[in-house]
Amino acid sequence: MLVHNEFAAVELSIDREGHDPRLRIEDLKTGHVGFLDALELETLAWRPEGSLEKLLDPSHSRWTDTR
Repeated sequence: MLVHNEFAAVELSIDREGHDPRLRIEDLKTGHVGFLDALELETLAWRPEGSLEKLLDPSHSRWTDTR
């Protein structure tokens, strides 16, 4: 499934290679891939509105060379 707006484009799929299924998220601009398991997804569902603002700042982690 493709999810996009004027700021980002990601492809979502279910990865079944591990012990349990998890969400695979691929950044279509960079090719970077991340995974979220059921507990991480549930945690996102319970976060209060606005609590992800620090993560949305690309200078926080996306534009650093710490990988």
